[in-house]
Amino acid sequence: MRAFVITAPGEGSVQEVEAPRAEPGEVVVDVERVGICGTDLEFHTGHMAYLRSGHARYPMRIGHEWMGTVSAVGDGVDPGWIGRRVMGDTMLGCGHCRRCLRGDQHVCEGRQEVGIRGHRHGALAEQLTVPATSLHALPDALDPAAGAMVEPGGNALRAVQGADLSPGDRVLIMGPGTIGLLCALFARAAGAEVHVLGLPGPDLEFARSLGLANAWTQDTLPDLPLDAVIDAAISSELPAWALSRVEPGGRVVFIGIAGEPSRLDSRDLVLGDVTAVGVLSASPALGETIALYAAGTVDPRPLIAATISLDEVAGVLAGNRPTGAGTSTESGTAASGGGAGVGPKIHIDPRLRGDLG
Repeated sequence: MRAFVITAPGEGSVQEVEAPRAEPGEVVVDVERVGICGTDLEFHTGHMAYLRSGHARYPMRIGHEWMGTVSAVGDGVDPGWIGRRVMGDTMLGCGHCRRCLRGDQHVCEGRQEVGIRGHRHGALAEQLTVPATSLHALPDALDPAAGAMVEPGGNALRAVQGADLSPGDRVLIMGPGTIGLLCALFARAAGAEVHVLGLPGPDLEFARSLGLANAWTQDTLPDLPLDAVIDAAISSELPAWALSRVEPGGRVVFIGIAGEPSRLDSRDLVLGDVTAVGVLSASPALGETIALYAAGTVDPRPLIAATISLDEVAGVLAGNRPTGAGTSTESGTAASGGGAGVGPKIHIDPRLRGDLG
């Protein structure tokens, strides 16, 4: 089968690789849609921390925001999965440790992460294998585009849940990339007054096109009391700034990861009686995200700028957006964005062939 393989920093191409086989407890999925995110770009540049820690190594087959149809099952798996449309959890715990047994497999020390960690091949390919226990069935109401947005949506939903918003609460979301914008949509659906912070330019224009009228820069943000702040940006300076802006008794949620360490003064947390929440993965919220998408509570599809073939992935990872898809990449979620009216997300359909422009 065809798969996109990163062989070294800045080097990746579509290769013919051996088609996967379902081992006991696993399924083979025919991939229909995959999203590219900032983690994928970090592997392409060589900056991903797992490459230094030994949790990942080249060659890498990336892609963890996916949906597809189960085409084969291994021993011990219900054959009823065959033909079902699914997406899957990225985080694959060992299943035996204390964390896994408590339902926290997404923080299992020995976990694999699809397309990220433990050399578990990702979904930028015509097929992939995953444990059947990681699958979530997709209802007919969700098309492939929405199905492949469940994983980033689950991350955003967990961040909004961490903010513990009530109707009428005011929340500031920093970073108008995919996760930040999904946070804004979920927070709005929860009845919050949503404000979005970014740099001047297309990102904020696109946020406004989604009906998020309160889109600001640091210079233009009104001096309003903020009940919660969600940091979905990649700036090492913003976490401390967020803590300085949230109301006493409020909550700050951290889901963006900067390339350099961020510094917080714990005295500000204590004296402000502020709750700080970190969010690692979508795992605990995948089912709820699917239900909210299917009900039409949140529609993630406007965030998708283009759908391309595997042959175009190398160009996108190198920073070249498809025609009409603007100029941003997921690595620029803190600042740069696509053209006005263009979303930040690029999807791949592995069934397509050639450069679609």
